[in-house]
Amino acid sequence: MTQIAIYDTTLRDGTQGEGISLSVRDKLKIAQKLDNFGVRYIEGGWPGSNPKDAEFFARQAELKLKNAQIAAFGSTRYKNTTCDDDANIRALVEANTSVVTLVGKSWDLHVHHILETDPEENLNMILESVEYFKARDKEVIYDAEHFFDGYKANPDYAMLTLKAAAQGGADCLVLCDTNGGSTPWEVEEITRRVLERFPETQIGIHAHNDCELGVANSLAAIRAGATHVQGTINGYGERVGNANLMSIIPDLQLKMGYSCVDQNQLLKLTELSRYVDELANMTPNTHQPFVGHSAFAHKGGIHVAAMLKVEESYQHMDPKLVGNEKRAVVSELSGRGNILYMAQELGLDASRNEAKQVLDQIKELENEGYTFEGADASIDIMLRRAKEDYQPPFEIVDFMVITENRQGRGLFTEATVKVKVGDEVRHTVGEGNGPVNALNLALRKALHQDFPQLGNVHLSDYKVRILDSDSGTAAKTRVMIDFYEGGTHHSWTTVGAHTNIIEASWRALVDSMEYALLNGQRF
Repeated sequence: MTQIAIYDTTLRDGTQGEGISLSVRDKLKIAQKLDNFGVRYIEGGWPGSNPKDAEFFARQAELKLKNAQIAAFGSTRYKNTTCDDDANIRALVEANTSVVTLVGKSWDLHVHHILETDPEENLNMILESVEYFKARDKEVIYDAEHFFDGYKANPDYAMLTLKAAAQGGADCLVLCDTNGGSTPWEVEEITRRVLERFPETQIGIHAHNDCELGVANSLAAIRAGATHVQGTINGYGERVGNANLMSIIPDLQLKMGYSCVDQNQLLKLTELSRYVDELANMTPNTHQPFVGHSAFAHKGGIHVAAMLKVEESYQHMDPKLVGNEKRAVVSELSGRGNILYMAQELGLDASRNEAKQVLDQIKELENEGYTFEGADASIDIMLRRAKEDYQPPFEIVDFMVITENRQGRGLFTEATVKVKVGDEVRHTVGEGNGPVNALNLALRKALHQDFPQLGNVHLSDYKVRILDSDSGTAAKTRVMIDFYEGGTHHSWTTVGAHTNIIEASWRALVDSMEYALLNGQRF
């Protein structure tokens, strides 16, 4: 298989995305993760632009790289000067990397109006800058900025800029769709023409996603013969982002027959995506292809029923190949197959009649405001309760909540709960800073004597959503509660809905305690 060199620019171009900021420590950790994954090049930043990038290059020796080379990024020399006198060029030298990536102008519009120089001087800037680093035994990657726009405006001059870089000894000519406005058929045709002109030089592609074509344009360039592709993890980048390596890599390797990384490394693609999101403090895009939580989630009843028979009937690939997993989502759109599939995932046995009973209940509850997407623990409890011989660990007799604001004491809430365990009725009181907190404490107190293991169960999140705000204070409220078990950090979510927020919260709270007791042996 043809080998495609993966060039990651998350640490430079990716950080230009709005809302993304990485510390030097973050950048070092991501670089190590990228190397472990098998990326060929890691662009560390622009050493002449800011102290953070300069520190990264000063500390790059801390990295124990096995697969990747660190690249320092910078522009060609300034107009009407020499490389020796150019501060940016000196910063690239001081970065002390084996690879230098130089960006230069391909579009005559930029030459005249941005650089404010003449076309011949721009060619000299490119040629001399590349020669300067080749004379220092550096691998030089030349990024032809705005190449596709420049080619469409003045193809002869755009080609001359590549010729200058090639004459200087550039190891790879990277064609950049910097504004992200080109289409795949344009990219493929123009890339093919470049390859015809420079058959002995490696050609690369650097695409942006402004028309949501970043991945498509990258694949089109590879189809035309490019063997070097640049992008970022999760598509981070300027404006709407760069071409997303989380899609490019599996597309090339699993769909187009190219080789990018080792197959065992590809199994860690989803892990890599979420690792970088975590360090960047970004909420993962659950609907991202290949690596998103919903990438292989199936909700439609017909889909799930078919997949229970033949998995590839509604799935384009095995999600395990990229370290992801398939899921069945349960909702009012589900069929019995969704419930049976969910039961399998939860390790429970369910008959077709039990599945239908639970499905009918879910459809009715979703009409009342419930949602069971992401509330697997509530489905677990419903499947268990559907068994004729099911014996719950406890039964709720009643509860009461009082909130008062007394002079001299201030605001406080008191909850009383009656719970039946076996033949015994426990009657307890809990005080809290609000009704849900008081109910939680009172319920735990009632169950503690018989189920002390609940002391290791902790509430981690409490979400409230008003479903029909036009109803004012009579609106339906949905509550979702997340819990985890302290010893294993196994987590689960339950849901409740009602026009009374306390009742909605109570339903979710009770289901979570019941789930914890029934599944404790699995934690």
